[in-house]
Amino acid sequence: MEPLLPWCLFMILIFVLLALVLFDLHCLRTPPCAPGTRLPPGPWRLPVIGTLHHLMTVKNPRLVHRALAVLARRWDAPVMYVRLGELHAVVVSSADAAREVIRENDTNFATRTMTATFRTTIGDKVGLVMSPHSAMWRRLRRICTTELLSARRVRSFRSIREDEAAHLARAIATVARSGERHQLVNVSELVSRFVSDTVLRTVMGERFTWRDEFMATLAKAMTRFAEDLFPSSRLLRAINGKVSEFKALNAKVFELVDRAIDQHRERKAGAGAEDDGANDARDLLDVLLRLQECDDDLDCPLTMVTIKAVILYNPKLMRKVQQEIRHVLGCKSRVTEDDLTNLKYRKHVIKETLRLHPGTCVLFPKASQESCKILGYDVPKGMLMIAHDHECLDDPKYWDDAEVFKPERFEGTTVDFRGTDFQFLPFSGGRRMCPGIMLAHANIELALVTLLCHFDWQLPPGVTPDEVDMAEKFGVDVRPKRDVYLSPVLVLPPKID
Repeated sequence: MEPLLPWCLFMILIFVLLALVLFDLHCLRTPPCAPGTRLPPGPWRLPVIGTLHHLMTVKNPRLVHRALAVLARRWDAPVMYVRLGELHAVVVSSADAAREVIRENDTNFATRTMTATFRTTIGDKVGLVMSPHSAMWRRLRRICTTELLSARRVRSFRSIREDEAAHLARAIATVARSGERHQLVNVSELVSRFVSDTVLRTVMGERFTWRDEFMATLAKAMTRFAEDLFPSSRLLRAINGKVSEFKALNAKVFELVDRAIDQHRERKAGAGAEDDGANDARDLLDVLLRLQECDDDLDCPLTMVTIKAVILYNPKLMRKVQQEIRHVLGCKSRVTEDDLTNLKYRKHVIKETLRLHPGTCVLFPKASQESCKILGYDVPKGMLMIAHDHECLDDPKYWDDAEVFKPERFEGTTVDFRGTDFQFLPFSGGRRMCPGIMLAHANIELALVTLLCHFDWQLPPGVTPDEVDMAEKFGVDVRPKRDVYLSPVLVLPPKID
C-alpha cells in the first residue's frame, strides 16, 4: 500500500482542485453578464477567493475601508469591480461616481443587502437600517424623520444633552482637582458614557438600569456584524459558529430592549397623568409606543474621541478653538446650546474631523435592483455596490493638502455633510442617508465645547503629538483601536448642582 500512497494523495489533490474550479465557475455565473458587458476595472482574480488575496497585500488588511482605498488607487479605478469570494461587488470611491449613484440611480441602490448569517439570525426584525426599499421602509423612514429625529424633536431633548455635558465636566473636574500632577483620564470611556447616557435618556426619558450590559452587548454585536459584511464562503460560515453566536447576541440585545421598555412603562405607570407633558417633551419610546412601531436604527457614530485625538495633534488649533469658546462664553460655569450659535471655528473643526475620520467605515453594501451604468461602466442586476466615501474625503481634486488637518479649509464655503456635496459624505446621501445626523451633531457640538471650555488638555508625560496612537478599530463605526488617555487641567470650574 505504501507505493500507492503518493498516487492516492495526488488523486485527492486533483479532486479538490476540480471541486474548487467547479465552485468558482458557479460563482462566476452570479451575477449573469450579457455579451458585451463592460465591467469596471479591478484587481486580477484567483479561483474561489476572487480578489480577497489583494486585501492581504496592503497594510492593516483588517481595516477593509483602508484596504479598498489602496486598491482603488493602485488600479486607478474610481469605480472598481472586485469579487470577495462568492460575492460580486462594485466599489464606488469618487465624488463623480457618488453623484451618479445618488442622483441618477438612488432608487436602484436603495435596498441594502444582508449576509446569509445576518438574514438567518435576524429574521423579520430588520428595522429601518436593513429594511428593503419598500412601502414599509418609507413608512419607517417617515416616522424617523418627522416624529423621532426631526429638528423640533432633537431640540426638545436639549435639557438632557446639557445635563449630561455638565455631568461629564464635573466628573473630569473631580480628577483634575485631585492635586496629582499629570493625572490621566480615560477620555474614550468618559465620552462613550456621555454619548450612551444621552442617547438612552433621549430614548427612555431616564438612565437605563442595565446600560453597561446593553452597550457591551451592542458593541460586540456591531463588531461581529461588521466582520460578516463580506463573507467569502458558505462552508466557512457553517463551520465557524457565527450563526449560533449571532443568534445569541441578537437574543440578548432584544432581551435588554424588552427590559428598557418594561422599565419605561413602570416609570410611566408610577408617574401617572402628571408625567404626560406636551408632545415635544415626550421621550422617543413614548413616540414609538404611541405609534405602535418599532425601529432599531442606531446610526449615531461616536466621533468625539477622534476629535479630541486629532486636535491634540495640533496644539495651536486646540488653543484657537479654546480662545473662541472662552471669548464668547466668558466665565460661564455651564455650557448651554445657546452658547454654540456664535462659535464658527468649532464648526470647521468638526467638519474637518469628519472629513479625515468619518464615523462609519465602509457603508452597508446595497444590491443593484436593475442593470445600470456608473461612469460608463456596466453594473449588472444583483451586483453589490459598496460606497467608499473615504476616497472622496481624501481626493486632492477637491481638497488641498488632503492629508493635513486644516479646519480653515471650510471658511467661506458652503460645503456641508448634509448629503448634497458629493465630495463630503461622511453620513452618506440619498434615500439611505443616516437619519440621525442632527442628533449626533448636537451631541458632538455640546460635548466638544464643554471639554474645551472647562479644561486645558495635555498628553501623558513623554508623549509627543506625533506619537498619539490614531490606529483605527474595524467595525460598523470607526473609533480608535486603543483608549485615549489625556491629562485635564481645570481652567473654569463647572457649576455644581
